[in-house]
Amino acid sequence: MASRTNQRVLLGCALLCAAVLPWADSSRLRAAESQPQPAVAAANFPIASAARLAGDGKQTRFILDINQAVTFRAVTLADPYRVVVDVPQVNFQLPAGTGAAGRGLVKAFRYGLVMPGGSRIVFDLTGPAKIAKSYVVEAANGQPARLVLELEEADRAAFVQALAPENRPELRPTIAEAQPATAPATTAPETAQQKADGRPVVVIDPGHGGIDNGTQSSGESEKNLVLAFGLALRDKLEKAGKYRVVMTRDDDTFIPLNDRTKIARNHKAALFVSIHADALPRAEGDAQGATIYTLSDKASDAEAQRLADAENRADAIAGFNLAEEPTDVADILIDLTQRETRTFSNRFARLLMGEMKSTVRMHKHPLKSAGFRVLKAPDVPSVLVEIGYVSNKGDLEHLVSEGWRSRAVGSMAQAIDGFLTKRMATAGSSN
Repeated sequence: MASRTNQRVLLGCALLCAAVLPWADSSRLRAAESQPQPAVAAANFPIASAARLAGDGKQTRFILDINQAVTFRAVTLADPYRVVVDVPQVNFQLPAGTGAAGRGLVKAFRYGLVMPGGSRIVFDLTGPAKIAKSYVVEAANGQPARLVLELEEADRAAFVQALAPENRPELRPTIAEAQPATAPATTAPETAQQKADGRPVVVIDPGHGGIDNGTQSSGESEKNLVLAFGLALRDKLEKAGKYRVVMTRDDDTFIPLNDRTKIARNHKAALFVSIHADALPRAEGDAQGATIYTLSDKASDAEAQRLADAENRADAIAGFNLAEEPTDVADILIDLTQRETRTFSNRFARLLMGEMKSTVRMHKHPLKSAGFRVLKAPDVPSVLVEIGYVSNKGDLEHLVSEGWRSRAVGSMAQAIDGFLTKRMATAGSSN
């Protein structure tokens, strides 16, 4: 028992002290088509009703119509070139497709919630540009208030020089300047009451959210489909009463990848299950069925690598880069813990496949692995489940079906129960 305690202490210290590596995102950022936030949930927030671009490759103006003036902060980012505008939480009621097409210096833009109390607009630029002016016009003469951003073409040297460290946006401090907001409660360490609960913790992680829609097809967004699935799984597990369930998000909020794993580690989770619904590019044909992914340093196949690359760009889609946990920590105790964790993750993946294949359609190769950042908690068994392909007509029909969801949730809950019951029995016999 003493050695296990020492191991945990050393593990925690090593992780806190390990140097982090900057994570550079790919230049293939997608301009996801944002979905309006529910009017009921956002009734008390400012409403954005229209957005437009004007100008050319030398000067470009962005105008956002909003029903009341707001505070904001605008900054530029390089590699790839972007402008990030942070505002207090806004109810975006913009026409479908807004931002998908660009003009002048802007290739495309996207928008959405990045945390409770804060929204973000991200502009993908055609090249280096500077913010010449940025201001809010008060409502007057029957016209709405307007947030205006004026961009001018700049050379690379001037652009990079303007990127002082203090001007680079960090999620929570930037939003806090605009409007005080608290981080989601799930990111906080365990309370004394939670620690006294004693039940194993299962963390359910619906992918994407907020400004990051994930994949989209036939009017359906991945972020909404996986949230509905995750909430149904939570309800199923909570009804049984054997496990304490923590959601990384239970609404349309963006959660950075590292924060998702921190939630699992802060709650000393016994299991982490990330829920997604992939789309296959048309050039790669048509695929269908559920797939279960575990962490590995080398992807099991090209499709797994493509998916991991796409999912690992989530933070860049939201307009900023976060540091990535190092994958090769030298400490032998951490290495041993990671190996043990991967063994348990693989064991759960096989058990989950066995349960799911009897109730839902599985991919022809249902067990895969790749370097997903969201699975890198070294001491929490973790899997990422692609419950289907939104790009496949049959899968999409299942994903929006409550009957299919109920069956899939039931088989997943059964697998979770079987896995944790065995682990608790094994842990109890070793004490």
